Amino acid sequence: MHNKEYRPTLSQLRTFVTIAENKHFGTAATKLSISQPSLSQALVALEHGLGVQLIERSTRRVIVTPAGEELLPFAKATLDAADAFLARSRGANGTLIGPLTIGIIPTIAPYILAGLLTALNEQYPDLEPRIVEDQTRHLVQMLRDGQIDVALMALPSEASGVIDLPLYKEEFVVVVPAGHEFAGRDDLGLDCLQDLDLLLLDDGHCLHDQIVDLCRSADINPTEATNAVTRASSLTTIMQLVAGGLGSTLVPLSAVSTETTRPGLAVSRFDDSVTAQREVGLVFRSSSSRNEEFGILGELITAAYQAAVADQT
Repeated sequence: MHNKEYRPTLSQLRTFVTIAENKHFGTAATKLSISQPSLSQALVALEHGLGVQLIERSTRRVIVTPAGEELLPFAKATLDAADAFLARSRGANGTLIGPLTIGIIPTIAPYILAGLLTALNEQYPDLEPRIVEDQTRHLVQMLRDGQIDVALMALPSEASGVIDLPLYKEEFVVVVPAGHEFAGRDDLGLDCLQDLDLLLLDDGHCLHDQIVDLCRSADINPTEATNAVTRASSLTTIMQLVAGGLGSTLVPLSAVSTETTRPGLAVSRFDDSVTAQREVGLVFRSSSSRNEEFGILGELITAAYQAAVADQT
């Protein structure tokens, strides 16, 4: 029976959210650094106080009940609000102070992260940044589950319950083996993709999808333009394959100075009239009240990107 005077504690809500996210009591207890009995007691206290079963337990699996699914977004929003309250209580209106977990996709992180972290350390020494590098779909799920606070990725996120904050547009450049007929050119059209055996990152990387979409926009069959057999999980490996003569590829401008300096590679660019680019931005939960902080973070990210491509523009 529901107790009208009952008010759940943040610890109880966090217990519920963590169990619901992980569907496993042991994993949830480990993440919260508490014992399983303490975890179970907190959940029982929450359910008893609400008069509602949130989690269905069995010997083999953990199931979030329909009532639990309905209440879960409100529990997450409450925890977000509490975290924002604590951040603001630390002074300076909570501007980039305390822990902040930032998710970043692998085709951005290696090229701007050093500059970004240096700027954060210099300008916001009380911030405690934590970095999670992963593919877009995983970052979106972690964002929804409250495992990260904000994600830096290619837009649009096309996800519900989040806000996209555009930061900058980044052009793609073509990387070919040294001696290739396109090497060093800056007047390529999209039709050139038809003449290249493009090497792609594995499925799941948004850069893979962006190159495929670029081929389609030029009325080029992606299966004919791309090497569907040879793939890799990092741009560094792709560069090795290009240098070895197995094909060509497209990379974002910020990756050029890091990835294309090894022997056997040459860079070429599209004509100014060609639109071959991606939009990069921050994505965060619509329930978050840290929009102002993420705006400041976005400015620092944009500056780090501009510094990374300064020699390429």
